[in-house]
Amino acid sequence: MNKVITEKKECPDISIIVSMYNEEESLPSFFKAIAETMAQLASYSYEIVCIDDGSTDGTYDLLEQYAAEDRRIKILKFSRNFGKEYGLMAGFKYCKGRAAVPIDVDLQDPPELIIEFVKKWEEGFEMVYGIRNDRSSDSFMKRLTAALFYKIYNFMTRSPIPYNAGDYRLIDRRVVNAISELQERNIFMKGIFGWTGFKSCGVKYVRQKRKTGISKWNYWKLWNFALDGITASTTLPLRIWTYFGSLLSFLGVLYAFYIIIRTMIYGVDVPGYASLLVFILLLGGVQMIILGILGEYIGRIFIEVKRRPLYLIEKRVNVDDDD
Repeated sequence: MNKVITEKKECPDISIIVSMYNEEESLPSFFKAIAETMAQLASYSYEIVCIDDGSTDGTYDLLEQYAAEDRRIKILKFSRNFGKEYGLMAGFKYCKGRAAVPIDVDLQDPPELIIEFVKKWEEGFEMVYGIRNDRSSDSFMKRLTAALFYKIYNFMTRSPIPYNAGDYRLIDRRVVNAISELQERNIFMKGIFGWTGFKSCGVKYVRQKRKTGISKWNYWKLWNFALDGITASTTLPLRIWTYFGSLLSFLGVLYAFYIIIRTMIYGVDVPGYASLLVFILLLGGVQMIILGILGEYIGRIFIEVKRRPLYLIEKRVNVDDDD
């Protein structure tokens, strides 16, 4: 009987994961910067897992050219635009490295920081995240709204995220495996990173200006992203209105006693309608806010129970079938 010998493929040390959408202009400078950085880590093998998140320009065609020249470049092409969070989840699922580094293609997060990440990883840290110590490249409004989001989010959740820490970080294989096992559909990656725990530390850096192309994030998308992050990570908004409703009921009872006692002492009078109208409008507005928050959570329950796949992959390049 012939014995079948299966060759064991060596896994790379580091998997660089980049989710991109219409980033044709940024690709040449990105791959050049990654190659220069990894050349300084010559003892570490690596792969680059590129997720084309439904690009409509020449991003995928250019990626294919790079992948044909270097098999370390792997491509997952989504059937449409699913979003960056789902691109990162696909990258975590398909990467093979002993550690993974999610990074943006626009080079605002300098690739050379990976060298510092690796040093901390060698010291035993299982998650090393970048801290944007200087965000002067961002607009004042973006810095302000980001600061408010971090404060509000960390106040509400039991798993706070470090201030000014984005997705750019090095993640040990143990953490990658833990993230890959999650089954949720409403994904907020920064919150997931904080939820996993493990031994972590931060490395400060200066956030650079975008080298090429334009940002795909406007303030409306950022607002929705913030809502998704909060509702995906905590139920405190629901609990707050429980307390607020209880407080209003208590105040209502006190006011009822006040009216009864005043009527018994001074007799019946005709109160003004202006204060009553203001109170009704205020209470109606509060009720609409409460219904809106309930709707946000019910909508996410609706998405979860359908159990649809997080993403659909149209094409794979340099990705083995057993991956």
